[in-house]
Amino acid sequence: MAHFAEIDSNNIVLRVLVVADEHEHRGQEFLANDLNLGGTWVQTSYNSNIRGPYAGVGFSYNADEDIFVFPQPYPSWIRNGSDWNAPVARPMDGKAYKWLEDSLAWEEVVDTRNLIVDHQH
Repeated sequence: MAHFAEIDSNNIVLRVLVVADEHEHRGQEFLANDLNLGGTWVQTSYNSNIRGPYAGVGFSYNADEDIFVFPQPYPSWIRNGSDWNAPVARPMDGKAYKWLEDSLAWEEVVDTRNLIVDHQH
């Protein structure tokens, strides 16, 4: 089976459909014309063998680099190939962190599951 992503005029993935192997060589034409779906179709790989990661709804297609790109998680993040990186490296100390876009910083996530709360006054 082959997978094809339909992209809009802004190169954003709208949907991904499966095409039988016998139509893979002409998948774009098969989807647009034979199935009367119209649109622009770009092949994607479930195993990420071509065009970077497997395309999903909301991904974008970069025709210049011929890759699918994950959705940008935050406005400040910088694209690196198919992925995005924070403008500040996440601390690598084994702790959990979340990104704070308003301060452009990482904040440690405190696990509250094991906290004991003293309700006595």
